[in-house]
Amino acid sequence: MKKIPMRTCVITREKLPKKELLRIVKDKEGNISVDITGKANGHGIYIKKDMEVLNTLKKKKSLKRLFEVENINEEIYSEIEKIIQNQ
Repeated sequence: MKKIPMRTCVITREKLPKKELLRIVKDKEGNISVDITGKANGHGIYIKKDMEVLNTLKKKKSLKRLFEVENINEEIYSEIEKIIQNQ
């Protein structure tokens, strides 16, 4: 029997299958991007593919804190929103 890879959402703290989560990664140069493949190099975090989670992420400025950066490009949130809406 094959094990389903489980990951934890940084917002809800739920353990969910990797397919139900979205990975956001910060590379060595400090660039933050949405990792569609789930295999990009760098420090990654997972969030549940849910608009409420995205809203909490924005409101609490969680990405800034988790990735220890000054600013998050608004395009990241737009990209996440598109992915959530198209799932």
